[in-house]
Amino acid sequence: MNRQGVPRRVALVAFATLLMLSWSLPAGAGVARTRETSELQHALDALVAQPDGPPGIIVVIDRGHGHQVFTAGVAKRGTGRRLRETQHMRVASVAKAFTGGVAVALVRRGTLSLDDTVTRWLPNLPRQWANVTLTQLMQHTSGIPDFSDEQGFREALVASLLHPPGHAALLSYIKDPALHFAAGSQYRYSNSDNVIIGLMAESATGKPFASLLTSLVNRKLDLDETSLPEGARLVHPRIHGYDLRDPDRADVTELFAAGWTFSSGGVVSTPSDADEFVRGYVSGRLTDRATHDRQFQFVPGSSEPPGPGINSAGLSVFRYDTRCGTVYGHTGNTAGYTQFIAASADGRRSVTVSINGQITPKTDAFRFADLRAIDEHAVCAALR
Repeated sequence: MNRQGVPRRVALVAFATLLMLSWSLPAGAGVARTRETSELQHALDALVAQPDGPPGIIVVIDRGHGHQVFTAGVAKRGTGRRLRETQHMRVASVAKAFTGGVAVALVRRGTLSLDDTVTRWLPNLPRQWANVTLTQLMQHTSGIPDFSDEQGFREALVASLLHPPGHAALLSYIKDPALHFAAGSQYRYSNSDNVIIGLMAESATGKPFASLLTSLVNRKLDLDETSLPEGARLVHPRIHGYDLRDPDRADVTELFAAGWTFSSGGVVSTPSDADEFVRGYVSGRLTDRATHDRQFQFVPGSSEPPGPGINSAGLSVFRYDTRCGTVYGHTGNTAGYTQFIAASADGRRSVTVSINGQITPKTDAFRFADLRAIDEHAVCAALR
């Protein structure tokens, strides 16, 4: 694909809103096909069969006895290549949960505190943000404006898709640094929060955030295929991402460099690794009990895009109260991908839903309703 030929609106949509049908079961998993899983597979097939549906979707479910994988469609258009749990993809804002994992691991070590302020580690950031705490950043109650909403950021992104600025420079696109509200008083989702968390972690340790992700999260949870790259390249094997608003379904797999989103959305992983991550993260394997308890204190607030059921916001984790029970995790969407990961509180039951197209309530309300139904079907299949 010639990236220079991709319409500029593809990049703008990605930040303005920031599957061959098959069903498979790993050998020896010993899980019967149930009414819930049958309904799930039917919903996957129906979504991909729609004229404007995504090329593919993969769902990984684990009830504590190994992965059960459901797919529909293809990982790459023009091929019969099905989606697999070992293929790489952009996890979009699910990266915020990985960033949360780094933060709580550093809190456990005493390197950071949930009560640390922005000014303690990043004194050169705007004075209006000085007293915002790590807790407020993780819960999106900081009030700090979202750099990705700024026109200047969007113009810079489109002008230089493959060459991102430095990580701290992402925040420089914020034209007016005044807080939207007094820190801690309201909820408002902001990509800036997670960029600041990443910068605080780097300042506190003197190490690049990507290396912290590897040492504190990936090694602890045995994630061999997860990384935080700077560039646009997506390693093989991979799930290709597509622009669903383009009649020709432009391939946007490598449209822009991951450095444009850094710790708020740049992580690359696989469905298998994402599922293993959410099990360990939600169950508290990355931190101590006291920190985990504070992390799971929730306020009204939705992930973006909204997950299934009623959403509430914790510290870098969301609670989803569904008709089949409660799970905890994160969602994400970016150019070419839409994601949902969640697990039961003990981490024994989990679900990962990955689509190779961006579907949001703003760009496609009808299809997004179908997607939320799929997410809930997947949760029911995991919990029942």
